[in-house]
Amino acid sequence: MSWTITFYRGVEEDLLSLPPRIQARMIRLLELMEAHGPNLGPPHTKPLSSGLFELRAKAHEGIARGLFCYLHGEQICVLSVFVKKKQKIPQNEIEIARKRQVEVKTS
Repeated sequence: MSWTITFYRGVEEDLLSLPPRIQARMIRLLELMEAHGPNLGPPHTKPLSSGLFELRAKAHEGIARGLFCYLHGEQICVLSVFVKKKQKIPQNEIEIARKRQVEVKTS
């Protein structure tokens, strides 16, 4: 089974601007998702709500999160990538991802 991963506009650049070790970890997790599907299980992936999921990458430099959703078939769209600075995911990041989720699902 092979999944396809796409990025919302500008998100790939956000991924490439992460600190090097976090970026490498995030890219490796995305490669695993392409090969095995998005349900990597804890501590790598976690469902949030309403079809939105979290991808967790941790390295010595810090913690990053990617928010993604499923599209039709075996396709994943990464809606947001950011460095996490607090215990909870910032509410504005969730809101941005939800707006983008609606946009990609209707297009």
